[in-house]
Amino acid sequence: MAVRIRLKRMGKVHAPFYRVVVVDQRKKRDGRVIEEIGTYDPTREPSHISIKGDRAQYWLGVGAQPSNQVRNLLKLTGDLAAHKGVKNPVSRVKYASKDEEAAAKAIKAAEEEAIKRKAAIAEAKQKAEAEAAAAKKAEEEAQKAEEAAAEESAEPAAEATEQSEEA
Repeated sequence: MAVRIRLKRMGKVHAPFYRVVVVDQRKKRDGRVIEEIGTYDPTREPSHISIKGDRAQYWLGVGAQPSNQVRNLLKLTGDLAAHKGVKNPVSRVKYASKDEEAAAKAIKAAEEEAIKRKAAIAEAKQKAEAEAAAAKKAEEEAQKAEEAAAEESAEPAAEATEQSEEA
């Protein structure tokens, strides 16, 4: 069985994400794999490359052939040089800078601030609704009191008209 180390495409249309896999050469690109040994995300800046070096070296040692793209990734991570016997292989993978981490923290802080602001607005809206309900209730009570007072004043007048009709 011819074994290759190649990329398996994942992700959405126009947003590729790849898994570095060990697979039988005759299988489809996204078919069943023997083992997944890493990931590659070319959409990030810089690209994200994560490969399990010990597993890559094992498969290279037992005769698995890397595809051209995976060979380039293994050169960047230093795994291909380690397989060939180079002492102290160097990884040339670039990592995101501290500025991007600071920007990510700032974005997270802004999101938290927005959540707090939304909560404050919702609380103010609830308070306003409660005040409006209390005002409506007080208005209804005042209207009932006026009606009761009108009925009381109407009763003595009705009694006076009844007395005048009897006389």
